[in-house]
Amino acid sequence: MKKRILTGDRPTGKLHLGHFVGSIANRVKLQNTYEEYVLIADVQALTTNFDHPEKLAGDLREIAMDNLACGLDPQVATICVQSKMPEISELTTYFSMFTTVSSLRRNPTIKSEIEQLGMKDNIMYGFLGYPISQAADITIFKAHLVPVGEDQMPIIEATREIVRRFNRLYKKVLIEPEGLVGKIGRLVGTDGQAKMSKSLGNVIYLSDSEKAVEQKVSQMFTDPQKIRLSDKGHPDRCPVYLYYLAFYADKAEAHQIKKDCLSGKRGCVECKKDLGAVLNKFLNPLREKRRKFEKKLSLVDDILISGTKKARTITKQTIEEVREAMKINYFK
Repeated sequence: MKKRILTGDRPTGKLHLGHFVGSIANRVKLQNTYEEYVLIADVQALTTNFDHPEKLAGDLREIAMDNLACGLDPQVATICVQSKMPEISELTTYFSMFTTVSSLRRNPTIKSEIEQLGMKDNIMYGFLGYPISQAADITIFKAHLVPVGEDQMPIIEATREIVRRFNRLYKKVLIEPEGLVGKIGRLVGTDGQAKMSKSLGNVIYLSDSEKAVEQKVSQMFTDPQKIRLSDKGHPDRCPVYLYYLAFYADKAEAHQIKKDCLSGKRGCVECKKDLGAVLNKFLNPLREKRRKFEKKLSLVDDILISGTKKARTITKQTIEEVREAMKINYFK
C-alpha cells in the first residue's frame, strides 16, 4: 500500500507563489507516488474570518481551482472539505483535553501570526487552538507526510508531540507524520518581508494577470545598497534574485545573472523586467487551465463533493479506532 499525504489550504482567498513554492509544488510532484488528500480547511479559515463566513463558498472554489490549475489531478489526488467531515472536529476536541495552553502560546507559528495580525491579548480561542485543529486534520487521515511551507513546521512538530502523547496515554493507533518543505523553504514578500502574506499585501497570486504580475514585480524591493547600475549588488539578499532561483528554468542563466549583479554589470530595472517575463511564462499554463474550470464551476463542485465523500470513509474509520483506544465507544 502507498503511504499517505495530507496537505491543504485555508480558504481565505486565492493562493499565491509562496503557497506554490512552500507546498503545492511538492503535492503535485508526489500525487502519483503517495495516496494524497488535499484538505480545504474552511473551519480553520473562520479563525480570522469569523465575521464574514459568507465568503467561504466562493473561496472554496478559488482554492480548488488554484490547485487544479497547478496540476493536481482529481482522479489521483483527493480534494476534500473540512467542515463536511465532523469526525475532524471530534478529534480536535479530544486532543484539546490534554494539550496545554502554554504549549500553544509558545508555538512559533502561532506567535508569529499573532504579532503579524496585531492580536496581542485579543486572541480568539479557535485561533490559539489552531495547532490542535491541524493535528486532527493530519492524524485523522493517518498521514505519513505533510508538504508544508517552512513557517508551518512548528505545527508539524506540535502534531508529532500530540500523537506521541495520545499513543502513550491510550493505544498506538495514530501515525507520527513527517513534514516536507519545498526546495526553497520560504518565498519572501514583494516588499522584502520575510514571508509572502495576503494580510501584508505583498503577494503575487497564481491567478494574477500578466499586467498585474509585471506591475507587482516592477515595485519589488531590491538590494538597498545597489543604487546605480555599476554598483556591486548582493543578489543573495535581493528578493528579485530569490524569485529567479525559484522559478527560472535555466539555472545556468540564473547563475550568470548573479555574477553580473555581483560585478555591477546588471541593474535592478533589467532584473525586474526579466523576472516579470519569467513569472508570466510560468503562470501562463496555470491561467489557461484555471479559465477552463472557471467556466465549469459545477465540475469544481462535483470534484469537492466526490472527494469529500471518499475522504470521509477514512475519517469515520479513524475516529472509531480513536474511540476504542480511549474506551469511549459506548453502546456498540
